Amino acid sequence: MLNEAVRCLDEGIIRSPRDGDIGAIFGIGFPPFLGGPFRYMDQIGVKSLVEMMNDFAVKYGDRFAPCDGLLTRAGLDEPFYNTNHSK
Repeated sequence: MLNEAVRCLDEGIIRSPRDGDIGAIFGIGFPPFLGGPFRYMDQIGVKSLVEMMNDFAVKYGDRFAPCDGLLTRAGLDEPFYNTNHSK
């Protein structure tokens, strides 16, 4: 599900991580206390998520491999939400 959320963002199906989070919570019942898939990925950390998904891919098959968008963001250490609140 996390891979598909990232693909939707990267392909322009959703405009922003916020739209994806709101849609997942209200549309498909993603647990609200996790904040939505993008907020959840930021809480875990994209690098940590990629490591977990790579481990799952080795154990359970390629369907668990992280998508290109996750790999790119992990390499750039780029979260989905800007956590820098200073202006």
